[in-house]
Amino acid sequence: MINITLPDGSVRAYESGVTAMQIALSISEGLARNVLAAEVDGEVWDASRAIEQDAHVKLLTWNDEQGKSTFWHSSAHLLAEALEALYPGIKFGIGPAIQTGFYYDVDFGDQEFSSDDFKKVEDKMLELAKQKEVFERRAVSKAEAITYFEEKGDEYKLDLIKDLEDGKITFYSQGSFTDLCRGPHIPQTGVIKAIKLTNVAGAYWRGDESRKQLTRIYGVTFPKASELTDYLKMIEEAKKRDHRKLGKELELFAFSEKVGMGLPLWLPKGAALRQKLMDFLQKAQLKAGYEPVVTPHIGHKQLYVTSGHYDKYGEDSFQPIKTPVEGEEFFLKPMNCPHHCEIYKTKPRSYKDLPVRFAEFGTVYRYEQSGELHGLTRVRGFTQDDAHLFCRPDQVKEEFKKVIDLVLYVFGALGFDDYTAQVSLRDPNNKTKYIGTEENWTLAEQAIIEATAEKGLNSVIEYGEAAFYGPKLDFMVKDALGRKWQLGTIQVDYNLPERFELEYTGSDNQKHRPVMIHRAPFGSLERFVAVLIEHCAGQFPLWLAPEQFIILPVSEKYEEYAQNVLNSLNNSDIRGLIDLRDEKVGRKIRDAEMKKLPYMLIIGDKEIESGTVSVRKHGSVDLGSMTSEAFKELLIKEITV
Repeated sequence: MINITLPDGSVRAYESGVTAMQIALSISEGLARNVLAAEVDGEVWDASRAIEQDAHVKLLTWNDEQGKSTFWHSSAHLLAEALEALYPGIKFGIGPAIQTGFYYDVDFGDQEFSSDDFKKVEDKMLELAKQKEVFERRAVSKAEAITYFEEKGDEYKLDLIKDLEDGKITFYSQGSFTDLCRGPHIPQTGVIKAIKLTNVAGAYWRGDESRKQLTRIYGVTFPKASELTDYLKMIEEAKKRDHRKLGKELELFAFSEKVGMGLPLWLPKGAALRQKLMDFLQKAQLKAGYEPVVTPHIGHKQLYVTSGHYDKYGEDSFQPIKTPVEGEEFFLKPMNCPHHCEIYKTKPRSYKDLPVRFAEFGTVYRYEQSGELHGLTRVRGFTQDDAHLFCRPDQVKEEFKKVIDLVLYVFGALGFDDYTAQVSLRDPNNKTKYIGTEENWTLAEQAIIEATAEKGLNSVIEYGEAAFYGPKLDFMVKDALGRKWQLGTIQVDYNLPERFELEYTGSDNQKHRPVMIHRAPFGSLERFVAVLIEHCAGQFPLWLAPEQFIILPVSEKYEEYAQNVLNSLNNSDIRGLIDLRDEKVGRKIRDAEMKKLPYMLIIGDKEIESGTVSVRKHGSVDLGSMTSEAFKELLIKEITV
């Protein structure tokens, strides 16, 4: 017999070899019908896989993120089965679950495929799903795996097998389709009730532009048809909110092929919005004891060799900048933290000086593959609202909690009130990806877990998501459409102070190593602005709007009065403009609505006679007439952050 501990802490005894599905059935048949997979001692398994020793088990359904991920990964296999039936001889790359749905990379050879074929493939997938095909897991030797895919002539799977360890390779089969896969999978295809293929694109094999471009087919599936209907409505709303579309319409940012892919150009209105965000955070940081610093856009190669970034990210950096001096190389800055370590070292530090908090809006550069670039959310040059805190070990938890408070202050001011704190720890099964000692990692992970609990955050633990130099707390924020984004991050680092030989003199007059906390409430300004645009559909909080009002004179004869009103409001640090176009006022109102300007002030005969303005709020809300002084007070009250 073995003991199974459930999430509520209860312990049940079962015979060794019991499956998660059998455990679910022992609780209730209704639960068993909804089980998609199980988390066994932190690892996601098939619900049909035998559990042979004591374990902590969580039954996963559609309501769990890992349940959805398993559902969508299984749907990728269903897509591959349908494609193989319709297009014999095709070859497959990888088919993972993604945040919403899944994709599969396919080599169609000489056969044609486009979005026109989606309906045919969807119908085939539904036909196969209705057969309730069971997903069967089978362990195979490396030799057997190679033989199978050599016979199929699938060079992509053979390329993947090269990196796999013999004895840890598994195949999954459903119906007539077999794939190389770690799993896990849902019990059978019948739970997939609604299917939609959403997009087709090109993707280089292994993300390498020198290798063959495959066809990437995206899709999404659901256990209920009504959920697909809701999802499609959300997609239509997302298209309206797309930050690339709104960024162009609102004249916030642009891209130029001559400047380079992934290098955004901030237009005047976008620059104003960006500056407002920086001013807002700068004010909060100064109040919290941060000191502003500025570092160069480049650094000597040795700086990044010392930090470890060259070893871990060298391939993702731009090519080195060589100087006339033999062997001298510089890199565009991929991270700000090594520079801040060098600032810390500019003078001796005492235990009484700590914590030291350096903050910088530092622009960094990373060579993202062209196929991965996407508006402002994935760029090659971006500005991080970076800060690095150097503190004593006994100060770590308290400083970490203060940073949490700062992140939550930022989220509250911008309307992000639905978030989860993700405690990102090491992959316990592959610690070679990380630098530093076991002792330091344990201390850092413990500090984050305790601080998160003490702040009462809604949190989850994710293994394998830590930075290479330390664990972190990532804030996963849901926007107005329910989509999840990783925005703010806080990281505890015992390793960079070691690598840079940072020191402070303790109360015992001996040298000690400080602990470093990395933090960025926005993450990057580019990504944050993109998410903010889509979250609020371009209707920014009044304090952040590049233009807070527009004055609409009915005709030319009211322009002098309009200018006087504008001057009065601008003198109070309220931002606006006058629409002087020779257009009817109705057209001016429609255009102001399209540009999502928060307030419109309409001026005609009645307003001049009464010394007022007629105020209209975005969204066709008529606030009536008021003096410019009363309007000023209205705005000042609303923009107070």
